[in-house]
Amino acid sequence: MGGGLDPIDLSKKSAVFVLHLNYVRRPGQQSLTIIPISWRAACAFIALHHRHHKPPRGQKFAIAVVDERGVMRGVATCGRPIARALDDGLTLEVNRTCVDGCPNANSALYGACARIARAMGYRRIHTDTQAEESGASLRAAGWERLGERGGRRNWANSSQKLRHLRDDGAAEGVARIRWGKVL
Repeated sequence: MGGGLDPIDLSKKSAVFVLHLNYVRRPGQQSLTIIPISWRAACAFIALHHRHHKPPRGQKFAIAVVDERGVMRGVATCGRPIARALDDGLTLEVNRTCVDGCPNANSALYGACARIARAMGYRRIHTDTQAEESGASLRAAGWERLGERGGRRNWANSSQKLRHLRDDGAAEGVARIRWGKVL
């Protein structure tokens, strides 16, 4: 497989990410493929397409899902758990997934994140969704619902020093559901 991202104008919401891949689709093969991508490309996709969050501030790795034409249909970023109590060195958090509406893209990303985490030696993986989201993609990828959390304030609200880092567009005070998987 070879290829690279076409240069695009990231300032336009209508920008299309195209990755040229040299592979042949076999009959009956899933039409989505997982590929590694740069942190910068993942953040650009999230900035353009995510409904309620900005790109996360750090990562361990980022992946993308592309269709049979090589068009990027979604991304996932994984990193250390946001909650310090869960950051034991063996737990990974899917900090963000973002897809353009392509069917099964989110499930493919969650499944790939878990497989990559297992290969890297992690023992557990988790993520949070907003309570009104169904979790269908997570269930399809074999994840389990671990519990519910009430709405909370943005982490940067507690500090005047960190106020400039605040994501004012974040869904603050929204109830969340934690999903996870033992690897």
